[in-house]
Amino acid sequence: MIVIAHLSDIHLDGAPRAAERTRAVMEYLDALPYDLDAVLVSGDIADHAAPAEYEEAAKLLRSRHPLVVCPGNHDERVAFRQGLLEEGAGASAAPVDQVLRGDGFVLAVCDSSVPGEHHGLLEESTLAWLDGVLTDTPRETPVLVAFHHPPVPLHTPYVDGIRQFDEERLAALAERHPHLTAFLCGHAHTAAATTFAGRPLLVAPGVVSTLRLPWEIRTGPDHHVHLDEPPAVAFHVLGEDGRLTTHYRVVVARR
Repeated sequence: MIVIAHLSDIHLDGAPRAAERTRAVMEYLDALPYDLDAVLVSGDIADHAAPAEYEEAAKLLRSRHPLVVCPGNHDERVAFRQGLLEEGAGASAAPVDQVLRGDGFVLAVCDSSVPGEHHGLLEESTLAWLDGVLTDTPRETPVLVAFHHPPVPLHTPYVDGIRQFDEERLAALAERHPHLTAFLCGHAHTAAATTFAGRPLLVAPGVVSTLRLPWEIRTGPDHHVHLDEPPAVAFHVLGEDGRLTTHYRVVVARR
């Protein structure tokens, strides 16, 4: 079977809380008695896109398992490339699109960030790149497509207003490629599962915080996140029969 660990929204800000929660998750994954096929970190790596935050991320986001990281709406492409992809002073401001080709699967990681904005959108160059990855991958090989922003409403008003838009273009692309198996994303700071374009859409829980759902108790209109809930991670499992199963696990952080 193929096992992919998926975490999201670590929001490193130079303070100890986010760093310790991220460290707890990464240490948990490294201590597993199983070699994971991939670890996906689906965006909002830095909280303010500061170079020091990416320096911290480069130290924390290390793993004995294959690792791929994409930007979110709190990230900035050039700083992300310089701090995490080691591209140096000439780093491009183009979308950060990456592919991880594993044993029996492909993980295509798209940049859904929009510079200077909080909502998401896949640029035409990203859609063309993804179409090429899918075209070049044999139809018997499952392809999982990841990005930061969910392309459908999740019934969480705070997130739904800044989700990924113009999603019909991605849905049309998926129609042409039946081996596109699932979509993986973050941004919502809560574990969720739904569908998009006839495929599973699986949302990673937040590491730095957990979003309060509209029907949960709040003490005020701005009380929209749990800060005392533990960080968590998703495990996406592709079985030999091609069926995808997702498990969610909380991780005890030091503080």
